[in-house]
Amino acid sequence: MDVVRRAAAMFDELVVAVAVNPNKQGLFTVDERRGLLADTFADLPNVSTAAFSGLLVDWCREQGVGVIAKGLRSGTDYAYELPMAHMNRHLTGVDTVFLSASPEHTFVSSSLVKEVARGGGDVSAFLTTGVHAALQERLAGR
Repeated sequence: MDVVRRAAAMFDELVVAVAVNPNKQGLFTVDERRGLLADTFADLPNVSTAAFSGLLVDWCREQGVGVIAKGLRSGTDYAYELPMAHMNRHLTGVDTVFLSASPEHTFVSSSLVKEVARGGGDVSAFLTTGVHAALQERLAGR
């Protein structure tokens, strides 16, 4: 949320792109994820969501997107993301802007939040009220 809000202040328009990956069984469908994102950022008129499959950079080219903004939590994220950013620029000319996570969020990942929530831990500090409610409801149904 922090990275999206900061990126939204930097760009006239920001699209939060949600990947469709048929090889992954997510906790929420792509449409549900987009809905949760739309609710979370409803106060930002320049933020919208879109779904894509395949390579992000191909979607960017098709949509006329010139910059990808990504958040980084650590040097490990940077080591993973930098070669991808170079390849994306090589393939299509799309640049990547990295925003460092706020220090209080560097340890947070969706996997960790889901694992703690599945174990009954309180993850409300890391989620909006709406996302937290949706997560609790989904986990209660499993």
